[in-house]
Amino acid sequence: MVTIDILEVKTIFWDFDGVIKDSVEVKSGAFEYLFLPFGKEIAKKVRMHHEANGGMSRFEKIPIYLEWSGQVPLQHLIDEYAAKFSLLVRKKVIASEWIDGVFGYLENNYNRQHFFLITATPQKEIEDIILSLNIKHFFKEVIGAPTKKNDAINILLKEYSIVPESSLMVGDSSSDYYAAKKNGVPFVLKRSNLNKALQRQLDCMMIYDFL
Repeated sequence: MVTIDILEVKTIFWDFDGVIKDSVEVKSGAFEYLFLPFGKEIAKKVRMHHEANGGMSRFEKIPIYLEWSGQVPLQHLIDEYAAKFSLLVRKKVIASEWIDGVFGYLENNYNRQHFFLITATPQKEIEDIILSLNIKHFFKEVIGAPTKKNDAINILLKEYSIVPESSLMVGDSSSDYYAAKKNGVPFVLKRSNLNKALQRQLDCMMIYDFL
């Protein structure tokens, strides 16, 4: 397994849910609640899919879940469910626990390393969340959906003339891993109870927290 000294790299690309805030299960519960009217089995299937695909945008997930529920995933219906989901999760994400040590790491190192936030949360929503948390100043740029993570990393590598090998991505999902890999960026997996299968699959540095 490759070991990386996080303190020594020049640039870190951060995922948000499950890496900065312990908010993955908040969103699991919201998805389950939204699709519960279609039955407990559908709701459970939705929750399991979300937890297995944490870095996937809700705008990619909702059409799948609507089809499972026997609905035609027309754009107005996708937008309606996305708006309901956003209302359910925003306050809960803000109120969720910080991943141990991450706030201190960001606060102590943002002046000596370059931090970028790369997330599947919609752009306006993540901007509102980080403003509420008073952490916007930690990040040189924040990129959310609809920009895909691999595209976001590619854009930033070019815009800031970042050498991929001198950076890393900290994430907790397969989409984070593949976004980093596609751009030649080393990857660090934030371990959790929800990504145990991924832990067995990957040969990369893994951490539990930032203490």
